[in-house]
Amino acid sequence: MKSWRTNRVLDSDDVDLHPLPSVEPSPAAAKRKLSSDGAPAAANDENDASLSQGAAASLPGEYQPPAIDYEGKSAVAESWALLRTMWGSRYRVKIALLTAGIVAVLVGNMFGQIKLNEWHGAFFDALEQQNLGAFGAQLLIFLAIVAGLLALVVGQTWMQEMLKVRLRQWMTHHLLDEWLVGGRAYRLGLAGQIGVNPDQRIEEDTRKLTELSTILGVGLLQAGMLLVTFVSILWVLSEDVVFVVDAGSFSIPGYMVWCAILYALIGSYLTWRVGVPLISLNAQRYAREADLRFALVRVSESAESIALFGGERDERRQLEGNLDRVILSMQQLSGKLARLTWITSGYGWIAIVVPIVVASPGYFSGGLSLGGMMMVVGAFNQVQTSLRWFVERFPEIADWRATLQRVSAFKAAVAKLEQIDGNIDSIQLVQDPDGKLGFENVSVLLSDGRVVIAEATVEIGHGERVLIVGESGAGKSTLFRAVAGLWRWGGGTIRLPDPEAMMFMPQRPYLPLGTMRAAITYPDSPDSFSTEEVEAVVKRIGLSEFIQALDVQARLDKSLSLGQQQLIGFARLLLHKPKWVFLDEATSALDEVSQRRVMSIFDDELEGATVLSIGHRPGLEAFHTRTLHLVRTPAGAMLHHNRLQDEEESEQWRSAIMQELPSSLFPQPKPAG
Repeated sequence: MKSWRTNRVLDSDDVDLHPLPSVEPSPAAAKRKLSSDGAPAAANDENDASLSQGAAASLPGEYQPPAIDYEGKSAVAESWALLRTMWGSRYRVKIALLTAGIVAVLVGNMFGQIKLNEWHGAFFDALEQQNLGAFGAQLLIFLAIVAGLLALVVGQTWMQEMLKVRLRQWMTHHLLDEWLVGGRAYRLGLAGQIGVNPDQRIEEDTRKLTELSTILGVGLLQAGMLLVTFVSILWVLSEDVVFVVDAGSFSIPGYMVWCAILYALIGSYLTWRVGVPLISLNAQRYAREADLRFALVRVSESAESIALFGGERDERRQLEGNLDRVILSMQQLSGKLARLTWITSGYGWIAIVVPIVVASPGYFSGGLSLGGMMMVVGAFNQVQTSLRWFVERFPEIADWRATLQRVSAFKAAVAKLEQIDGNIDSIQLVQDPDGKLGFENVSVLLSDGRVVIAEATVEIGHGERVLIVGESGAGKSTLFRAVAGLWRWGGGTIRLPDPEAMMFMPQRPYLPLGTMRAAITYPDSPDSFSTEEVEAVVKRIGLSEFIQALDVQARLDKSLSLGQQQLIGFARLLLHKPKWVFLDEATSALDEVSQRRVMSIFDDELEGATVLSIGHRPGLEAFHTRTLHLVRTPAGAMLHHNRLQDEEESEQWRSAIMQELPSSLFPQPKPAG
């Protein structure tokens, strides 16, 4: 059996963090308070000012665990960290082979470009000499060179696209592996602005980062290889550019090379000065796009409730606010891109005549033929193409930098989840040698040091059925989260039974996408249990009418009532048969008959299982043998009282079940004697 400690999110609708009585925090509590508590991540490309201000405010008593701030690193450091991770993954061989193939193709392309540049000289010389035979021969040579280059380009395109696929496959799997482990997804959602919208970081940001990394990486490699090749060629050809002054003449060693470098440096500097704001603007836009998408999904998921309240106008207003922020970011980005276009486009247009102008002294002095000048111009253009890579690709570079920072921040947040608990006291979770559940001086805290549950000390043995009751805000669900390992802020020790024997049932059971069979067998696969086993538990908990629909694809969280969803939760419980069951308002939406039916499983199929319940419904105590009361005091909620259930009262509810339910559902008890 799998452990449910890290697979169950206790999502009770009972809000257990209402304002506590005003209490001055103790010195120990003050020491526990984090400097970053309650504060949003620093305003940067991740969060605009409005979002930061909104995140700083909180409701009284609202849960605010320690926030995580990302200390941005350089692009080189962040890239190197990802490369180290990739090299240790199972995808490294495929990625390395594709990379090697691209390098080989680029080398072939480089030699093809050299031949093409040499062809330029011969072709224009034949044209200048009006040599028809040589002209026709050069056309045939051109076709052969182009055919080879075309084959190389097609091969490069295929390998480049496959490299995008493999990089995205690796990075998405890597982020999922780090995110969906040990309750991290739940805790990351409580880590401040850096943990919001993980869906966009894993899907959209990962896609853009891998695609841009491939495009820019291959482009930079190609530019570097062409630069190394044609700089030497252009250096040699520069000797033919002779300056004639009066009666003398002279040449400048590497003249065309220095002109190309100077022109590229001017363009790169202007591009950087004008385009650097694009990095933060891109990151800001992605954050606002994610907020808009989340708001749209939220409206779609809550369409029924919105329609019942007639809240479409208010939802429209909120969505328009999100859209306005996206539009504002796009407008700011458009303005910066337009300014940058003055540089990039102007640089490209001027580059058409720059090599001819700087090489013209050699042509007019007679040192260069037309073909020779075209070779010089061709080599200059190749060098320029390499050097102006930064200028032409800067918008993509800014986009890449923004996505790299968002993905790196997400990875850093996941990695820091285990570190931030060292700043405050933590509840210790240990395995009890006798397989019992025990609380030893357990205090559950908010991150600002306020006590939610103070010094809870109790032991629960095998086979007990314990009900925890108390007013809203006393911290009942918070205590359950602490048992599940999801809430670590506090003190004391919780002694746990075997994690493999524990199962948590929240008020609204999680129903995965797919079929009802998959929902009942979750977290195991649908084929882990036989059809007979699944149908038996469906009948037992009162959903016989759904047997024919076990394998129908449906949105169960939309098509079923909350009561029916809770029944599926009990069917899941029956199927997995855990020894320890934790119920958090798990019968709140059931009628009396259904509640008695599902709770009767602890006298039949799950007899001997230990049950720990949270509940408010009248009469729920009848299903338990012990009650613990959480009573709010100025020092926090205290485990105040417990008592054994009266045997006569326990027998009354069992008799009521037998009268109201068909005898075929479960065996009748045999008479004594």
